[in-house]
Amino acid sequence: MPGPWTLLRRRGVGLLAAALLLVSGLAAQPLAPPRARAYTREAHLMGSHFTFTAVSANDSLAWRALRAGLRETQRIDHLFSYWDSTSQVVKINRLAGIRPVVVDQEVYDLIERTLKISRLSGGAFDITFASGDKIYQFDRTEHARLPDSATVRASVRRIGWQKVRLDPATHAVFLPEKGMRINLAGILQGYGVRRAEEIMKKMGIAGGLINGSGDVYCWGKQPDGSGWRIAIGDPARPHSVSSWLTVSDLAVVTAGNYEQYFTVGGRYYGHIINPHTGYPATGLRSVTIICPDVELADALDDAVFVLGPVAGLALINRLKGVDATVITDAGQTLVSRGMKLNAYHSADAAPTPTPLTTANPQPKP
Repeated sequence: MPGPWTLLRRRGVGLLAAALLLVSGLAAQPLAPPRARAYTREAHLMGSHFTFTAVSANDSLAWRALRAGLRETQRIDHLFSYWDSTSQVVKINRLAGIRPVVVDQEVYDLIERTLKISRLSGGAFDITFASGDKIYQFDRTEHARLPDSATVRASVRRIGWQKVRLDPATHAVFLPEKGMRINLAGILQGYGVRRAEEIMKKMGIAGGLINGSGDVYCWGKQPDGSGWRIAIGDPARPHSVSSWLTVSDLAVVTAGNYEQYFTVGGRYYGHIINPHTGYPATGLRSVTIICPDVELADALDDAVFVLGPVAGLALINRLKGVDATVITDAGQTLVSRGMKLNAYHSADAAPTPTPLTTANPQPKP
């Protein structure tokens, strides 16, 4: 008959053995891989609010990629700034009518691409819009009248993308008339988003979303494996949703002219100017472009605004891999031939989108 100490020792050995078996069993179990989650960083860039999102299971990688994407966007903002006295764009404008300016290959290439879009859109997109005189105040108030027609015609006399001279041998850009100016604001956010996305992808971020004040590009999946759901705002109801779509590896770029405007006789005039006429573009409140290239989408939304619903969607229908939805001044939602939207169901349900597939555009304004 063993004594009590023997029993205690045996119990201790038994408990120790059980603990060892438990630890051994835990060690035999494979460790679950870390779960992916979304990391987000925000910044004020290019005069707008930017949000960078990276989906990753690696905390360190995600934050490094976000910082790299942000730094790249800052670099582009500085290089192409219309306001920074040290930017190459400002130098081009300062020497308009005097001499050509040799610029970086990157600057030359982007300007060259904008001129191709100007040609494609019949001048509806035009970076020389900055040459126009500022004759409107988009202060959201009722104005007595529009400026007289002579003033409006004179305001656009220096605008014209065809005037921009490029020298591929020296990468020089020349504006031949004094007072001419270029401003790449209509494409720069899209370009910044594209470059940031490319860098984050190369660093190993398999899923993410970058939103530059309505210029959105998303790739891969969300942490739960689903696609990215992008909402399209309703101009008639600020801070509300008109429709939505689920996408991946696509750009969704939305522009609206319902935040900067004035009215005359109750009629609404938004801030996007038709470079041909000098008058505010009318007919549309919102334009959304969907395509794989966020830079191209950023330029096309302005072009569609200027062309109007019929000619604008006719342009989109001629482009492979590009779709669009627009909301007219009357509140009607129109879509390009291949566009499919999900109406946002609420107490005030969005109207059913109407396909607009007219092959022959109206004459350009």
